[in-house]
Amino acid sequence: MNFIKNNLANAFTLGNLFSGCVGIVHLISGDYQTTAICIIISLVLDFFDGFIARAMNSSSNLGGQLDSLADMVSFGFLPGITMFVALENLTLSGLPEFMPWIKYLGFIITLFSCLRLAIFNLDDDQKYYFKGLNTPSNTILIFGMFYAFKETGAFSFLFDNEIYLLILTVVSSWLLISPIKMIAMKFKSKKLEDNYPKLALLIGGILILLIFKAVGISLIIIYYILISLIFQKQLK
Repeated sequence: MNFIKNNLANAFTLGNLFSGCVGIVHLISGDYQTTAICIIISLVLDFFDGFIARAMNSSSNLGGQLDSLADMVSFGFLPGITMFVALENLTLSGLPEFMPWIKYLGFIITLFSCLRLAIFNLDDDQKYYFKGLNTPSNTILIFGMFYAFKETGAFSFLFDNEIYLLILTVVSSWLLISPIKMIAMKFKSKKLEDNYPKLALLIGGILILLIFKAVGISLIIIYYILISLIFQKQLK
């Protein structure tokens, strides 16, 4: 019984890692719907591994290390592969022959995701807020835009232009390690006024998703960033 208690959260973390690996394979093969499902599974497992560890009082250094390593694949390597595929599609569609190397710049997102996870592990201040965009949100932003483009043609101005894709790569990479405080759905207080940022994020996110559907997936992250900027002083 103690074995299950001590390792249940780790099992969820490893499930996150497995789902991320499967998602990457399907992303490379062009099966974007399966990749989207795998990302959702990874997000759910990533949330519940920490929840279970706290609820069962089974938090450990091993669990913390596993969590970062799993996130590096599901929310670090996967968005890098997404940008690689997006840039590769442009390379194949008519870029000059001397520019095929551009697609590898998509992995800048992976490098900065790794840096962000390392910084987070060493920063004790990020208990009730994030400093910089967290890697799951960045994955939703990058893959969400790519998926909406493939499914609906939205964001074509981005995915038809390698310069704009590289700008998105640089901006998202900077956001990962930026000093901007971002809302975390962790409740330090039960007072309503202390939770206005979270309520604004939750209500606004639901409305965006209902109105814009698939396109709204990435728009939620943009809204998340804007709301976080508005409530900077209340995040602590």
